[in-house]
Amino acid sequence: MSAGTRPSVLISGAAGGIGRATAARFAREGWLVGVYDLDAAGAERTAAELGEGDAIGGSLDVTRPDDWARVLAEFTRASGGRLDLLINNAGILRSGRLADVPIAAHHLTIDVNVKGVINGCHAAYPYLKATAGSGVINLCSASAIYGQAEIASYSASKFAVRGLTEALELEWRKEGIRVQAVWPLWVNTGLLDGAEASSLDTLGVNLTVDDVAEAIYAAARPSGVRGLLGKALPRKVHTAVGLPAKTLATAADLVPSFISREVNRRITRS
Repeated sequence: MSAGTRPSVLISGAAGGIGRATAARFAREGWLVGVYDLDAAGAERTAAELGEGDAIGGSLDVTRPDDWARVLAEFTRASGGRLDLLINNAGILRSGRLADVPIAAHHLTIDVNVKGVINGCHAAYPYLKATAGSGVINLCSASAIYGQAEIASYSASKFAVRGLTEALELEWRKEGIRVQAVWPLWVNTGLLDGAEASSLDTLGVNLTVDDVAEAIYAAARPSGVRGLLGKALPRKVHTAVGLPAKTLATAADLVPSFISREVNRRITRS
């Protein structure tokens, strides 16, 4: 397919981990993939591995709006102006009790995990609006179900991503831009290097990057499910990944909040 006819997806934080696996998943389906990361060399290497003409790689500091403007202009030149999907994947985690972690690390978590997503959505909006059937998928987390001890600022950042997703899903639906979030629990990625949290010990690491990439790709596809009037049903706004995350999310919707608090207290041994 030539530029302007094939679907295109831009992924932040795509040099490794979930972002890299997601880039490979979409590339296999014939999408033009934008592989962008603070690690520019890693992003370019991943893009080269996916194949010339199938992927574009480069640097992106999600905390800088001007970086987003540059990247989106570059990518859409290659895509023929299309931006079918933005995946806000870039994120960082610093574990430990709140008071034991330097305040600068908490601020950086918010800068990357919250401001980075807002920056991406804000900058991408004109391109999404100009592309029929476009969408955004934000990487959220099961830590946005109930606040998690020992990863407090990370958990708070994912609550913000949850709220932003829900707000934009309402704001942008009339313009045909779908907005969704994917919610994994602990995933076997470099994000966990050096991480120490009781919930990690209690729940373990049961997801691979390919598990999450598959969930993201599935969320991006039409549901194929139709209602009584024959119309396609809307995609889910939130998608939990893996049985533990699905169980926790369902329980949070069904049980009183004090039970959710007690479950999470036990998980985090607080």
